[in-house]
Amino acid sequence: MKFDFLLVEGAISSNKEFFSISGYSPYEMLNILVKRTKYLIAVGSCASYGGLHAKFEQNSDIQGIGDSLSSENLYILKHPVVNLTGCPAHPEWIIQTLFSLKDYGKMALDEEGRPKELYYGLAHHGCTRNEYFEWKVEVKHFGLKEGCLFYEQGCRGPMTHSNCNKILWNDVSTKTRAGMPCIGCTEFDFPRENMLETKKNIGIPNEVPLEVSKRAYLSLTGVAKTFKIGRLNKKLID
Repeated sequence: MKFDFLLVEGAISSNKEFFSISGYSPYEMLNILVKRTKYLIAVGSCASYGGLHAKFEQNSDIQGIGDSLSSENLYILKHPVVNLTGCPAHPEWIIQTLFSLKDYGKMALDEEGRPKELYYGLAHHGCTRNEYFEWKVEVKHFGLKEGCLFYEQGCRGPMTHSNCNKILWNDVSTKTRAGMPCIGCTEFDFPRENMLETKKNIGIPNEVPLEVSKRAYLSLTGVAKTFKIGRLNKKLID
């Protein structure tokens, strides 16, 4: 039986004692099924690169789909493996990928194998807290509508490739809109330790927004903090 799309969720292991399907390891099953499909899509961070299991279990046997394919099967596919990173992947990313491949037969991918049209921007883009970020007005607690979550709460929005703040979850909200920092789940370094904390050195964040130098970040921060925008230091709704 032939089919057009094979969507795989979860990390891959060759250890049958760890997990088996009808007597086959996930690795064996994947390499059998891939011979019958045209397009292979890794749904979620675990399927894309091993995710949580590969990182914290320190088990080299646990991998993402791309690393689990034999070299022969990697070239059987009509298209490179598509990685839809995210924990979880947004349903609209899955649907858009399926329709794009069905209608056009290909998608432009970034260096991590993610569709560029979905992951070209940052979670920071479209965030309702951007003005707070620009003027360095920080929130001190989770769950509040006011303030930026970057400096104090570990928000990864300025360095995470994702359109979460443009395509809302359930068409309603996002982490940052709900007062929860972005945890960078679409990036290949996810998950990190102490995710809800901004690591600093002498008050300077160890990581600054993507492709912004620390000198530029400090200069802009210094200028922004000389201004006090009264509107931004008030509750949005009393």
